Amino acid sequence: MATQTPAVRRSRIGSAVASGRDLMRAFFARGSRRRRQEDVLLELLGQLRLMTEEIHRANLIQQYRLTLEQMDRAIDDPSLADAASTLTGLSEVKRRQMIFANREYGILLMAHQVGICDWEELLGHLRVLCRNQLFAEYWDRTDEHRRSLPPDSLEARVGAVVDVMIEELADGPEEWWIVGPSAAGPDS
Repeated sequence: MATQTPAVRRSRIGSAVASGRDLMRAFFARGSRRRRQEDVLLELLGQLRLMTEEIHRANLIQQYRLTLEQMDRAIDDPSLADAASTLTGLSEVKRRQMIFANREYGILLMAHQVGICDWEELLGHLRVLCRNQLFAEYWDRTDEHRRSLPPDSLEARVGAVVDVMIEELADGPEEWWIVGPSAAGPDS
């Protein structure tokens, strides 16, 4: 067996240390690379979720735009108003007013659904709308329509709030700005 000089031994030890250090760097680099990949993947999933929500809101808005166009046509043309309304025994003028009241209510719901106004703002707008006698009549005439809504739907929850507002306004309209529930939120 050949004897190694101290310089050769240091060279081999140095090479082994360098190789070990390189292996450790590669190992930790893979770990940090994997963490970066996971972070990028999580960020992409978050962006995908936001895009999906935005597409849903855009579809809601487009569907409601079509509904508003139909309502506008029904308001302009009495024969279309008859076809678009399920309310009976109304004059031509009254039918148009009911369609318009429905349109105004729908606009407020849509504004809340797409995030233009929060729950508290929605309640404020509804308080003002409920003061209108034509809206109160529309609300009374469409009571049966709301009974068919799933109880946990936004429209059913908002409908229950409007029911309370109209009832409280009938009892004491002088303090209209405080009728209805507090701004606790639609899930309360």
